[in-house]
Amino acid sequence: MVSSSLSPLSQFSSTNFTVCEKPTYRPKKIQIGCGVKPTNSSGSSSSSSSSSSLPRRRVLHRSLPLAASVIVLLSSTPANAGFLSGTPGIESVPGPKLPEIDFLNRFNEENQKKYAENDSRFKSSPLLKEYLEKSKSNKEKNRQETQDKYCLRGAEMGVGDCSAEGMSPEDREKFILMLRQKVGVKE
Repeated sequence: MVSSSLSPLSQFSSTNFTVCEKPTYRPKKIQIGCGVKPTNSSGSSSSSSSSSSLPRRRVLHRSLPLAASVIVLLSSTPANAGFLSGTPGIESVPGPKLPEIDFLNRFNEENQKKYAENDSRFKSSPLLKEYLEKSKSNKEKNRQETQDKYCLRGAEMGVGDCSAEGMSPEDREKFILMLRQKVGVKE
């Protein structure tokens, strides 16, 4: 396994990389790379060697990310789900049978009876019936008030079912005044 992950790296062992801090900007020439010119052993630079190294640098700069991603893809192994994958979880296993205590069972039954009696007494109380009737009547009253407010707003703006667009100005004013009185809006 280790040898397979190191094999893609072995091809880069003889390659030298130069790292630049900041690329230099020259207005007349477009520079790609670091701006470091290769030098001969004699110390002088030749134009033919610098022009031939420029395409190599371009290829190197463009192929480096591709090579790195190929290395990652080749060296990564798929994740295994584990030896318990496909088996039901702990939530599907029933719990242990607990011992039943007679005293607690009787206490629970008595409490359930008390709760049932209190619920039936509460549901049949005259106070609850009165409040339910008030709630129903208030619900209908509030719904009608809301509809009247929207009708007044539509009449004033000239939109919707209560629009007063086709009426004469006098009829429109009377209609809006009637709606304001119905809603309870003071002028």
